[in-house]
Amino acid sequence: AMDHDRNKTLLLELQRAAGTGNDRCADCGQPDPVWASYKLGTFICLYCSGIHRNIPGVTRVKSLRLDFWENDLIEFMKNHGNLCAKAKYEAKVPPYYYIPHSNDCLVLREQWIRAKYEREEFVATRVCQDPCAAGSREGFLWKLGPGRRQFHKRQFLLSAREGVMKYYGKETRGPKAVISVESLNAMFQDIKIGHAHGLQITYSTDGQTRNLFVYHESGKEIVDWFNAIRAARYHYLRTAFPDVPEQELIPRITRNFVKEGYMEKTGPKHKEAFRERWFSLDSQERNLMYFKDPLDEFALGQIFIGRRDEGYEVRPGFPVGVRVKKRKPVITLVTPGREFVFVCDNDRKQKEWIDALDGVISQC
Repeated sequence: AMDHDRNKTLLLELQRAAGTGNDRCADCGQPDPVWASYKLGTFICLYCSGIHRNIPGVTRVKSLRLDFWENDLIEFMKNHGNLCAKAKYEAKVPPYYYIPHSNDCLVLREQWIRAKYEREEFVATRVCQDPCAAGSREGFLWKLGPGRRQFHKRQFLLSAREGVMKYYGKETRGPKAVISVESLNAMFQDIKIGHAHGLQITYSTDGQTRNLFVYHESGKEIVDWFNAIRAARYHYLRTAFPDVPEQELIPRITRNFVKEGYMEKTGPKHKEAFRERWFSLDSQERNLMYFKDPLDEFALGQIFIGRRDEGYEVRPGFPVGVRVKKRKPVITLVTPGREFVFVCDNDRKQKEWIDALDGVISQC
């Protein structure tokens, strides 16, 4: 028992040791990981340990606090650690490859862990892929059809060289859509789409944002599509903005909505009926879109969110002089053109929306 306690103390000291990188999960960056892979010598969080468990040939996990650790395993952990594993398994991660965080969906985290340790895609001996080649792909994805809410198998084609993504309908007489990589975006939306591998693709057409909802049965396949889209976007950005430094381009490759959810809204006179709408806030485009249904192809409308010094503001409560019998928390979004009134379900959602909108208004 004394040995067990001593080893537990040693492990926790190793986890906190400066300069080792062990104080954050080796795979998703979650602080204070309390699990470890004793085959890879890495400290990982509870969620990532669950993914490691499914790859027993490559990695084996134990809890730092609950499991018994033999002396030779402690020695192994001492001689390895997160920075050591990173140097080996992440030697050649391409700049466009998406590295997930702890709040990202399971499929992204699982495929990152498998790509690193099982397939060893980023070890030093691998040849780094040119983004133009990596941004070219063709295959089938299940795409949500209009209205009927059914998914249909459709052929997709992505070409970084041509700067387009295309997809084809049932009859292959030319593509149903030709999407410019310039306005292309992709984000994982497992909950909204109702599939663990659900991906939302957006692009601009005639000044409107168009949504496509797709998935693939294979987690590897959908993450490969996502990173191919990122490679094509990276190739486009590098070419279009040759003087912009890399670290400024990378956040612009793809983006997630900063906030989404239901609110009720009324019309410009504030006397119209309140209707429930699904809102998506895109901070990069400074755009608040609203939809009748979360899975609609097009928004009913969109509101540009400018800066504070341009007269934009968000605050709790109704505009001056507006009286409405609403018992729920209210938000007023002030724009130079008009004041928008939204009603939230509860105080927590009101605060989240105010913070998110204020974040966009405060951006330079």
